[in-house]
Amino acid sequence: MLFRRAPLVTVSFLVLVLGGCDSGSDDKSGAASGPSVIAPGKPGEANRTLSPEEAAAHRAEDDTPNSADVSFARMMIEHHAQALEMTELAPAQAESAKVKSLASRITAAQGPEIEAMKSWLKKYDKDGASGEGTAHQHGSMAGMATEAQMDKLRAAKGKAFDELFLTLMITHHEGAITMAADVKSQGNNIRIEEMADDVVAEQTTEISRMRSML
Repeated sequence: MLFRRAPLVTVSFLVLVLGGCDSGSDDKSGAASGPSVIAPGKPGEANRTLSPEEAAAHRAEDDTPNSADVSFARMMIEHHAQALEMTELAPAQAESAKVKSLASRITAAQGPEIEAMKSWLKKYDKDGASGEGTAHQHGSMAGMATEAQMDKLRAAKGKAFDELFLTLMITHHEGAITMAADVKSQGNNIRIEEMADDVVAEQTTEISRMRSML
């Protein structure tokens, strides 16, 4: 049995390699279908190689949120809420029109995202208070500004506000990307994965823009 399976593994490996090398050919069917996926077997069972379609179906069969999914939604609501607190200061305290415009875009994006996450938690009956406690979560969230930093931002005006706002928001966005990457590797729910992808895409672009403004 072992002798017969070895050639199959070799053939599968060659198919994957050759498929990747042939991505520039006129026949794009291989590129469209994507690479095969290894699905770990149950205890005592061998791993299985799934086609992209089979992998998607396999994932859809068990979309049950796990603790990583729930934690991400709860913490990202609070994370976004602090970003909105920061952007609310910009119209009156920022000097740069670009900073004001950026703050407006962040508000427009993250407000609806908060509502989407709240709706997701309610759908799965996870919208109650976390057993860990909000204060503990706040302290463990990447990129969150401290209360002292927030007080300094509230007191800043003009160019000083612009610089501090951009500095704090870059760190804040980097923290959100870290959280999104964590849930993509640890979570199980497709909707949360989509939300995490949105966070990464939006905030990576905004980080580049903010760095160019400093």
